[in-house]
Amino acid sequence: MNIKRSLLSMIAVFVVFCHTAYAKDFADSAEVSIKFYDRTMYYPGDAENNPVYVYITVANTSAETLRFKVADDKMFSIDFTAFNVKKTQLASTSRLIRKRTSNQTVYFREISLEPGEEYSFRENLKEYLEVKDPSIYYIELRFYPELYRNKENCLISNRLSLEVRPSPTAVASSVLPVETETSVVLQPEEISPDKVVEQTIIARQKSLWDQYFLYMDLEEMLKRDSSRSEKYKISSADERVEMLRAFRASLMTQRVESDIVAIPSKFRIERTSYSETEGTVRVLEWFKNENYFERKRYTYYVRQRDGIWQIYDYTVDILGTE
Repeated sequence: MNIKRSLLSMIAVFVVFCHTAYAKDFADSAEVSIKFYDRTMYYPGDAENNPVYVYITVANTSAETLRFKVADDKMFSIDFTAFNVKKTQLASTSRLIRKRTSNQTVYFREISLEPGEEYSFRENLKEYLEVKDPSIYYIELRFYPELYRNKENCLISNRLSLEVRPSPTAVASSVLPVETETSVVLQPEEISPDKVVEQTIIARQKSLWDQYFLYMDLEEMLKRDSSRSEKYKISSADERVEMLRAFRASLMTQRVESDIVAIPSKFRIERTSYSETEGTVRVLEWFKNENYFERKRYTYYVRQRDGIWQIYDYTVDILGTE
């Protein structure tokens, strides 16, 4: 009996030693790194329409062949961890927890990398972590070469800084923008940059403020002023939301950025040019005074995110009167 107990103890020690040796050998032979894939503006929630894609690379840094397992469902091969500036850790998504606590077969592949070779894939961080609040987050990745069931054996990546901004729909108004006659909640549409500018100007002519702000990037407009921008950068998430609400109210009373909220009597779009993500729309606008019209050329700068174009900056040239 004592011999059997001793043999079992020796086997247990040997298994632990093998796991430790493998973990050390893998850590000495491999490197895992992360970077943002097609980086854009990130907002809380909405993993499907506003994903945080991270590009993950496992590299063989040794002179020998590197072997490891990768699950078909990457949730059994990696973990993301994220902390905000107050060192509060983001919670795992219910989907991730449910998968790892349910009884299921995990399918995987054996990967072999020769010296200098790399294996890469892309994952949506929001499928792993609940990103509910705007903040600055510091994220890392844990890669499990023997899958999640052996999570004590892992390789830790470099650290990235992730800025999650207040949701435009949350800060644009204290209430959801609605169509007055139908009470239907307004949603921005995937229309071209010139149509975005056209609808915004028409909304201002009709004093339809919710429609006016629908395609406006208030955060970027606020930061056009250097003093406002510096204050915004050092503010907390709640303070930023309040700053944006106050800025919106100031625009509506024309206390700030009076040019962008001025009401033209008529306008004509001169020229529109844009790439996949950036563009400009040049517009001639006429403003009626008592006995004459003042003519100005506005250049609206637009930026595209998830198919939606937004106005984030503008310039004005005074052309004279007529």
